[in-house]
Amino acid sequence: MQLRSILSSMKGIVVITCQQNYLYAECKSRIFGFIDDLEFRQDEKSAVVHVRSASRNGYYDFGVNRRRVEKIRQLFEQ
Repeated sequence: MQLRSILSSMKGIVVITCQQNYLYAECKSRIFGFIDDLEFRQDEKSAVVHVRSASRNGYYDFGVNRRRVEKIRQLFEQ
């Protein structure tokens, strides 16, 4: 799976679950060591990949999750 290899190549990301249409990973922040959840579900019928990226602690992450997802999206499109 292309997505799994992309995530495995990124620092601080550990793939926990990888099934046929679902992938769950944990992302550890560099400075404070906070864990963020990252989930992908492929909808083959509509040819869309749904993404959920969320911080476990707090309400504001200074845009870290959004930047991470955008970086993954760029790598996936290459």
